[in-house]
Amino acid sequence: MGENTDHATALAELGEEYFQDPHAFHAHLREESAARPVLLPRGLKVWLVSRYDEGRLALADPRFSKDFAGFQPLFERHFTGTEPTQFEQSLVKHMLNSDPPTHTRMRKLVTKAFTARRVEQLRPRVQQITDELLDAVAGRRETDLVEALALPLPITVICEMLGIPPEDRDDFRRWSTILVAGNEPHLVEAAGPAMAGYLNGLVDAKRADPGDDIFSALVHATDENDRLDQVELISMAFLLLVAGHETTVNLIATGVHSLLLHPEQLDKLRADRTLLPGAVEEFLRYEGPINQATFRFTTEEVTLGDVTIPAGEFVLVSLLSANRDENRFPDAGTFDITRPAGGHLAFGHGVHHCLGAPLARLEGEIAVGTLLDRYDIELAAPPETLRWRASTLMRGLHTLPVSLSPRGPR
Repeated sequence: MGENTDHATALAELGEEYFQDPHAFHAHLREESAARPVLLPRGLKVWLVSRYDEGRLALADPRFSKDFAGFQPLFERHFTGTEPTQFEQSLVKHMLNSDPPTHTRMRKLVTKAFTARRVEQLRPRVQQITDELLDAVAGRRETDLVEALALPLPITVICEMLGIPPEDRDDFRRWSTILVAGNEPHLVEAAGPAMAGYLNGLVDAKRADPGDDIFSALVHATDENDRLDQVELISMAFLLLVAGHETTVNLIATGVHSLLLHPEQLDKLRADRTLLPGAVEEFLRYEGPINQATFRFTTEEVTLGDVTIPAGEFVLVSLLSANRDENRFPDAGTFDITRPAGGHLAFGHGVHHCLGAPLARLEGEIAVGTLLDRYDIELAAPPETLRWRASTLMRGLHTLPVSLSPRGPR
């Protein structure tokens, strides 16, 4: 990590070296303190929380606010770059950017549409999509698993849940990639209104002519005469789209990557398929799909372990780092699919715990299990040549080249 000497206290800058190997930086940070100020790639100063106990506390403690209305003045105070990004406002007024009681109200309405029963009903369709995608690569000796399976499966599932027609999905994928990366302001400022405009029309269409999809249920969900308004629905559609596919792409691809780098674990999973649910939990812990949780800010001075963070500071909890904390997970740097499951923070913690966790687990189990049923698989590129996305939010590979050999009739 580079050091910024323009500050009275030199700040570590999270740049390309960090994105390719965040674990080395996190390990050093956990040794040093519970949290420290760092500079994000575009010049925003934040406190990065690296340890498990302190991270878990920050994810759930109401002194760490997620109210988007409080973000702008803090951005102006802590931004040291030259070109701030203007983000489309109608995409940010969702429950992940709110505190109780607003969050409580929105989550209650969303939960009415996003039930466990509805998610479980998706199982046959998720299996069908997975089979079709793996059929399509049957004649290839080598393929990019991100493009072939990890990306199209969750994007298809979430677009069907939102009732988005196939011909519009490439636009959604492009807008989502730009907005999640967030590091090219001119692209963000074009993609945001395009996404919002499309979703506005989608809300109108579902209100006038609801389908059997989950988003139609959300548009019409009520609780004591309360319902989500137009902007809240646009924001929630955006949140479901991004959270519902970006993370699962990484869960699938990175999970397979971890298996390929640890062939003895792959052999265990092949020999005993009952290990699959636990393996998915280890994928999430060892190299989870989220690097740092979304923005919070301190509403008062807060002490985390050995560090006191003043009021009015941005705080990012590194889920990736917390899940490698030796004080919570013995031998945390070892990938072990037989590790006792549970306790990881890959889906967050507290009132903002990921609503889509059951769907992500379902897709991860079906995708990886079906892949291993149908193919022997090997990495088709030297591990050191694989590149990770330059994102403080997402932890994911750009590509995963693999060699596939059919395992015979299913």
